[in-house]
Parts: sequence; structure tokens; C-alpha cells
Amino acid sequence: MSVTAAMIMGAGLGTRMRPLTDDRPKPLIPVLGKPLIDHAIDRLVAAGITRIVVNLHYKADMLRAHLSGRRDAEIVFSDETERLLDTGGGVVKAMPLFGDAPFFILNSDSLWTEHGAPALTAMQKAWNPAAMDGLLLLAEMATALGYEGTGDFVRDGDGRIARARDAAPDVKAKPFAYPGVQIVHPRLFAGAPSGAFSTNLMWDRAIAARRLFGLVLDGTWLHVGTPQARDEAEAFLAAIPA
Repeated sequence: MSVTAAMIMGAGLGTRMRPLTDDRPKPLIPVLGKPLIDHAIDRLVAAGITRIVVNLHYKADMLRAHLSGRRDAEIVFSDETERLLDTGGGVVKAMPLFGDAPFFILNSDSLWTEHGAPALTAMQKAWNPAAMDGLLLLAEMATALGYEGTGDFVRDGDGRIARARDAAPDVKAKPFAYPGVQIVHPRLFAGAPSGAFSTNLMWDRAIAARRLFGLVLDGTWLHVGTPQARDEAEAFLAAIPA
């Protein structure tokens, strides 16, 4: 089953990115002259995505106005201006826009470089709806730029993932970071709570059912979460030969 739709999480307040977000939403922060959300849309369009849902909250009108200029994909908005719904609640609100088909979810502050096959194309090829409720992109800790955690997930030989914190002490599985890119089937959110909640709740359920998988990025993840991280990402990307 091909994946042709996506959701970009654009509703956050961007508090860690202040003062850059004092006058604009985080998805409009530029990196090398291009807003973060346009980096994400360009990746999606290159992977054959034709319909993109963007959720809105902080400075929503600015984001709407900016995206009205895109003509290379159908862009639909999921309005959360009255109430932020967190990652899981935001997806559930937008779910009627996807029907029963799987779709990508991207964080707007995630950039990456690629050494081999495009990451989103590789995820589409690896996606197996019979076995998976979700497929997460994973990043090597050694090359993740701007990531300050100790690792989010571990991955077994079949690609199934578990929380790094839950890995058995005798299992020397290396931890990976989660760059904010995934393919999900709507059933991942079946029976989800109402209102605001984190996607972590749904992931944990899928892990218990052995239906959450991961694919390792062949490249470098750039987490653009703070002004300093934005500057570091720009310097890293500018140093790559054209």
C-alpha cells in the first residue's frame, strides 16, 4: 500500500526557540533562508506525497498565509487555535482527513541529510501494514546534531523497537534517537482518549503488541529545537559541498 498523505505538526508554541518565535511560528523559522516547514514539504513532495495536513495554533494566520503559496501539494489545515491537543490529540483531530489510509507524520523542526536512498522513500518501501501499526525513522546517536537525550528506542534484528529505558540489562542493544518522522496506520490511534494526549501512549500500546517498527536513517539528523541548534544546523548544512 503506497503512502501518499502526510501530517506536519505545526501547532507548537516554540517556547524553546525564543526569541526567534516572538514574531513568527516555529515552522516559519528559516534555515539557510528556507522556513523549516518548507524543508519538510519539499521532502514529502519528492517522495510522492500529494496531500499534506498541517495543524495550527500559535500565529496560525501567518502559517496559513505562507502555505497558501504552495502549489506542489494539496495543503489542508487542522485548526487547534482554541485548544492545543498535544501530539496524539492533534493527530486524532485530523484523522477524518486521512480516512483508512496510512500517512506520514513529521515534526516541523526536524531536518536531515541523506547519504543513500531518500529516507521517506526507504520508509515507504519498508512499510508493511500487515505487520505494522507504526514505522518510526531512527537516527544514530553518534551523528545526531542538536539532540541532547540519551536515546529513545532500541531496535531488534527484525526491526521491532522498544523503549531504550525498558531494554533488558543483559541486552547490549544500542539506543537510537527519534527524529520526528513516522508512518502510521489509523488503527494506531484506535480507542485513543479524547482531548490532549501524547502519541507516546499509542506507541507504548503498539510496542506491547509488537507492532511498532523502526528504520535507521542513512544520514545525519539535525534537531532544530533552539536558536543555537538552528545556527549549528545552518553551519553544518552550509559546509556540505553542493
